[in-house]
Amino acid sequence: MKQLKKLLIIGFVWPEPNSSAAGGRMMQLISIFKQNEFDITFASPALDSDFMVNLSELGVRKESIELNNASFDDFIIELNPDVVLFDRFMIEEQFGWRVAENCPKAIRLLDTEDLHCLRTARQKAFKENKSFECHDLFSEEVAKREIASIFRCDLSYIISEFEMKVLKDVFKIDSALLHYLPFLVEEMSEQDLLQLPSFEDRKNFVFIGNFLHEPNWNTVQYLKESIWPSIKKQFPEAVLEVYGAYPSQKVLQLHQPKHGFFIMGRAADANVVVKKARVVLAPIRFGAGLKGKLLEAMQCGTPSVTTTIGSEAMHSSMPWNGFILDDVEEFAKNAISLYKDENLWIQSQKNGVAIVNECYQKEKYAERLISAVNSLLNDSENHRLHNFMGSLLQHHTLKSTKYMAKWIEAKNKN
Repeated sequence: MKQLKKLLIIGFVWPEPNSSAAGGRMMQLISIFKQNEFDITFASPALDSDFMVNLSELGVRKESIELNNASFDDFIIELNPDVVLFDRFMIEEQFGWRVAENCPKAIRLLDTEDLHCLRTARQKAFKENKSFECHDLFSEEVAKREIASIFRCDLSYIISEFEMKVLKDVFKIDSALLHYLPFLVEEMSEQDLLQLPSFEDRKNFVFIGNFLHEPNWNTVQYLKESIWPSIKKQFPEAVLEVYGAYPSQKVLQLHQPKHGFFIMGRAADANVVVKKARVVLAPIRFGAGLKGKLLEAMQCGTPSVTTTIGSEAMHSSMPWNGFILDDVEEFAKNAISLYKDENLWIQSQKNGVAIVNECYQKEKYAERLISAVNSLLNDSENHRLHNFMGSLLQHHTLKSTKYMAKWIEAKNKN
């Protein structure tokens, strides 16, 4: 009987595909490895949540692990995985040296989700009311940590072509260490389009996004303070429904039905919510990666109005499924046009389907992903030989992080 290759995924949190795009992406990765006959164990130091996916139903073993605890060493030695996938650089920092020490032959993969250093640098520039420049990244502590993590791994999954360019051009990372991997979805057919609710059957504007993610909270504030007053002035009957997991009291206080601004909380099913809406509004002012909410809008046949940051690296050079605007008045004016003009709406919907089919084809990218992993499994020694910076950083990590972790572990026992 054929021996299945073992994959250990170490998650920052347990996957919640209905709460965030990150959860959806993790499920896409699990699906691809499962289809290619990997025996998968998903481990995380996070607490269980009410909204986490049932991994055992997918044939994935679930294991709880502890930070700064030698019990992980025993766990990974016994599991002896062929491949380890770290979910975000913070997890690689915590467990990467233990994996390298106890299972040195295991291939180490990193899913960055988005470049955290790019997101934090843009957020800082925004708060300081200045334009973001790529050299701002050099002063970020997060950048030093994240880039070191990328070097220590055999391959990192990068979700955005813009981020690929930043890593190669700004940080001079060898392309052999980087693998472009956008969101991965099924192709949409004419039949899929016909089954979606029509223009007449839809109503209201919608925004959806996890409120633990700072760019989403900032977007809702921007909508409330600047964009929505402009829309309401020109279109008094307009209604905006704001959905999102983990809304804080600050978010809930924005609920103002008399102004057509409704805070709806967590969506039981995001797809149902977005399919019912006529237009998605996403005036995102800082962030990184790809915006899952905007891809989801395209899949639901719902046109969107977003910003340059929101649409970054999402549509190649293809026409957007709506509008990309950074000026408040232009944003409001075109959002209303998109809402009221059926012909414009239908053309925008078609643009979205074209983007989905051209830029996010699961079949195309899944094959490349597995091919890259198999290539590493067959020749990891040679691959690592050409990554001296990675071995250097691994060496110093073992000397520093290892002993810091052991100190914390000893302290916790007292």
